[in-house]
Amino acid sequence: MWVYRTTNFVAVNGKGRAVLYDFSTGRGGENARRVLQGFAGTLVTDDFSGYHALQSQGVTAALCMAHARRKLFEAHQYNGSEIAGHAVALIGKLYEFEREARELEPQARRRWRQQHAKPVAEALHTWLSEQRQKLARADVTAKAIDYALSNWRGLTRYLDDGHVPIDNNAAENAVRPLAVGRKNWLFVGSQQAGERAAVVLSLIESAKLNGHDPWAYLKDVFERLPTLKQRDLAQLLPHNWRPPDDAAVANSTPVAVVA
Repeated sequence: MWVYRTTNFVAVNGKGRAVLYDFSTGRGGENARRVLQGFAGTLVTDDFSGYHALQSQGVTAALCMAHARRKLFEAHQYNGSEIAGHAVALIGKLYEFEREARELEPQARRRWRQQHAKPVAEALHTWLSEQRQKLARADVTAKAIDYALSNWRGLTRYLDDGHVPIDNNAAENAVRPLAVGRKNWLFVGSQQAGERAAVVLSLIESAKLNGHDPWAYLKDVFERLPTLKQRDLAQLLPHNWRPPDDAAVANSTPVAVVA
C-alpha cells in the first residue's frame, strides 16, 4: 500500500489536507509514476530508487532528514560513536528550529531557516566531511555519514522552500493505520479488495486530517450519495465536506427579527 500525503503546512481552511492510499501488488517505481503523473511539485521521500525517475517529469526531490538521523543514531547506539553522537545533536538543533517555525507562513519560515538552520546545516556538513576521512570504509558510522553526504542536496532542500517539511514523518504516521489493521484483517483477498480498502482508508484518514469525526462523515456521505447529482459529488470529499448543521446554516435564507 503506497501512501501519498499533503504536508502539515497545508492549513485546514478550505485548501484541504489529504492522504491517498494506493494499492498495488508490487513496489516498483512505475506505481509512483502512475499516481503522480502530471505532478511537478516537491516530493519528500526516503532514498528509495523507485522515486528517482520522477525527476525527469519535473518533480523536485527532497529527502527525509529523519532517515539520515536514524542511521547516525543507530551507529551511535551500536558502538558509542562520538562522531555519530555529535551529528545527531546537530540534527537535533535543526529540529528545534523547525518546532519554532511550525506556525509561520511559508516565506517567513524560509527566512527563519536561512537565518538559524542553514548555518547549523553547513556546520554539520563540514563536520561529517572532515570526520569521514578518519573512518574505515566498512565502519557503521562511515556508512551513516556516506548516506547523509551523498544525499545532502535532497536532505537540505527544505531550507530553501518554506512549503517543504524537514522530513516525511507525516507520511510515515499515515502508515500506522495499516500496521494496526494488518493484525486484524491480515489479508485483503484480491486486487479489487485492496483497491477498495485503499479508497476507504483514503476517505477516513483524510476526514481525520481535516478535523472531522470519520463516523459522522461517512454516515452523512452514505445518506446523501444516492440523491446527489454527479456535478455535486466533489462537495463530499473530506476537504470540502461540512457537517449537516453547518451546511444548513450556510445555505439558509437570512432572517431579520424586527420589534
